[in-house]
Amino acid sequence: MKQFKFYQLFLVALMGGIVSVLGMKTYDYFAEKKNPTHKGTSINVGMPVQYTNYLPNLSGSNLDFTFAAEMTVHAVVNIRTEYQQKSSVYDDFFGGFDPFRDFFGGDLYRRQQQPIIATGSGVIVSPDGYIITNNHVVQESDYIEVTLNNKESFPAKIIGTDASTDLALLKIESNDLPYVVFGNSDSVRVGEWVLAVGNPFNLNSTVTAGIVSAKARDINILGKADAIETFIQTDAAVNRGNSGGALVNTKGELIGINAAIASNTGSYTGYSFAIPVNIVKKVFKDLLEYGQVQRAYMGVEVTDMTSKLAAEKGIAKVPGVYVSNVIENSAASDAGLKKGDIIIEMESKSLSSASELLEIVAAKSPGETINIIYLRGSKQNEIVVKLKNKFNTYEIVKSDKESIVNILGASFENLTKEEASRLGIKYGVKVKNIGSGKLRSYGVREGFIITSIDKTPVSNTDELYNIIKNKKGGVLIEGVYPNGVRAYYGFGL
Repeated sequence: MKQFKFYQLFLVALMGGIVSVLGMKTYDYFAEKKNPTHKGTSINVGMPVQYTNYLPNLSGSNLDFTFAAEMTVHAVVNIRTEYQQKSSVYDDFFGGFDPFRDFFGGDLYRRQQQPIIATGSGVIVSPDGYIITNNHVVQESDYIEVTLNNKESFPAKIIGTDASTDLALLKIESNDLPYVVFGNSDSVRVGEWVLAVGNPFNLNSTVTAGIVSAKARDINILGKADAIETFIQTDAAVNRGNSGGALVNTKGELIGINAAIASNTGSYTGYSFAIPVNIVKKVFKDLLEYGQVQRAYMGVEVTDMTSKLAAEKGIAKVPGVYVSNVIENSAASDAGLKKGDIIIEMESKSLSSASELLEIVAAKSPGETINIIYLRGSKQNEIVVKLKNKFNTYEIVKSDKESIVNILGASFENLTKEEASRLGIKYGVKVKNIGSGKLRSYGVREGFIITSIDKTPVSNTDELYNIIKNKKGGVLIEGVYPNGVRAYYGFGL
């Protein structure tokens, strides 16, 4: 009896299960007829599970720098420079004249004065061999050799240099070279991925990656009154030998020329600095066309707008830069800017530092204009400033004389008959106002009288300018100091 009840309950349960399954199948059948896309309420556990704040198209995902690297490494070169030692142990005592040079003979003297070898990097920017590098990589060099990524080497000549931006333009004689295209440093954003390509420690074609850490950095490294420091800061590893190399974006476009690192050790410790490519483009164009940079001047002294400054001046703290001085008859003065104005925008770009203002002006030439929005008190004003050159005019500067003065770093005046008679010479040109340049670097002192250049007599300043402007390579200057001590100086142009 008990066994019969067991089978009875089993059959009831079995029939109930069959009915349930048939019921579900029937429901699904009619539901499918009613709505063909309906598939019931089951979850596909094979679907990817994501957090709700996940960004599937984030640019940092699946990073691949191979394209940018391939577009760049073949256009970044190694630059080897040679320098003669600038002085002997006797120079300080004898005013640049070494009485033992002739006594020991030229060959022995040259063996004692072995050249100094230095290396850096450069970037080919045209297929016919124009190369951008840092001024500090090639300045004062007597010989420059460029080695391509394929190990082919060429002698290089300097087309022009610009110490204010620490840039130089070189040329090698070759064609169909790989080159890097110019990008736009204005569009570079903080946090953007970049590559640094160069030759650190003579390791050719080294590529490192990082992000843009900041823009418009002033690190006070150039040490010139007219220096333009508005660097792109990155954490891409840069070391000695990287100077003059390329900073490129992920498209392989040049956005900067690597120039410096922040380090207490002399090696990379976290941050590197590159000259923005918009300034590079301007310098490249000017050096190629004019042999010197056509620098535009606005004629203002500005400082960053801080809470402390605002409190001192009794004004509201606003973004922008504070005009601390306006030079008389300058471009800014002509446009109506005054001391105490706060420039908040230039060329439709908001300003937050003086370096940003310098960067915008540095990309302009004399005669070009800049649109400015500024505050005077609580009133917002808009003006157009027509920029001037260093001589306070609007013209392009084409003077060979000015270029030579910049290269040599001094001014010159003709020797008077009385001075020539007193020194027992017939002619000469006196060196005055020595600043930064070739003459100071090689020990020439103020008051030195140049009597010949490469054995060619120099009777007046016009002859000096004509000789120098046509010189390339090594130059030997001979002359005498007012105390009668004769001296010889050799250097490269």
